Amino acid sequence: MEKATNAEQQARAQLEKIHCLVENLQKAREADWSGINEAKEEIHKYSLNVQVRSEWHAPGDNQKIDNAQYTILLCTGGPAVRIKGTLDDYSEPATAQLEYQDWGTPWTRLTGLTSEDIEALLVYAGCFYFAALND
Repeated sequence: MEKATNAEQQARAQLEKIHCLVENLQKAREADWSGINEAKEEIHKYSLNVQVRSEWHAPGDNQKIDNAQYTILLCTGGPAVRIKGTLDDYSEPATAQLEYQDWGTPWTRLTGLTSEDIEALLVYAGCFYFAALND
């Protein structure tokens, strides 16, 4: 079995933190909702950058262009970690994967995620607004 790289270890640490942030959010939702804004604010503070992009389309196509993919950058440098996924028709996260990268290496998907890990990533990503501003 290969030893985990620093970048992979960082990705697993980021995943652990996401689980904690999502757990705090769910506790606020289950309580009296008084801490929901604070929990969401912590989630927003934890990300460095949020970006979206659209699908390929023909130039001059008059159809409405919606965002199709998103990334949430969690940390940069060596190593860097991000959540990457697709958006549904309502600009809500439909998929989520965790990727890591170190200096001179390509983005690599973190493997071995459980269904609970994926759900935590989707809840975390769902706290961001991805819709186009011209809607």
